[in-house]
Amino acid sequence: MTAEAVVRTYLRAKDENRPHLMQLAFAETAKLEMEVETGTISFPPLSEGIESITKVLVRDFGQVYENVYTFCLTNPPPITSDKVFECRWVLGMSEKTSGAARVGCGRYHWSFQTGERRLVAERLGITIKIMQVLPPDYLNPIMQWLSELPYPWCPPQQCLKGMPEFAELQGVRSFIEQ
Repeated sequence: MTAEAVVRTYLRAKDENRPHLMQLAFAETAKLEMEVETGTISFPPLSEGIESITKVLVRDFGQVYENVYTFCLTNPPPITSDKVFECRWVLGMSEKTSGAARVGCGRYHWSFQTGERRLVAERLGITIKIMQVLPPDYLNPIMQWLSELPYPWCPPQQCLKGMPEFAELQGVRSFIEQ
């Protein structure tokens, strides 16, 4: 697999709650490092091994959230990419129990290794800069916006098109505009 395929497979696993896909994207001994800069969501700072990462990013995540869309605010890494890929991301989703909408943003820091059969991620660093929690009545406009974006690679200017003009999203908008 290419770096693009690894990232795309991970996003499908997380966004679509498909834990079986994680083994295609990560090495057995992979590490997940989380840096959360907001108090509106929490994750363990370190998860080691594919099972632990899958539990945190897919199984536990999928029990709480649905309607998940994650976009990398860049072009996919080239086929001949280095062993490192970094990008900004934006995400939208809803809480299963309350129906609240969430919109967040941050950075991915990927490190890859070439195994006997394919390229896999050996480390993923996720920085969550903002995770805005919005009332359930904001969900439909947010889902309308997200469902019209190209998944999972979306240029920042295209991501801004159709973004709801909610004051609560100004921080996310500013992040996308960087």
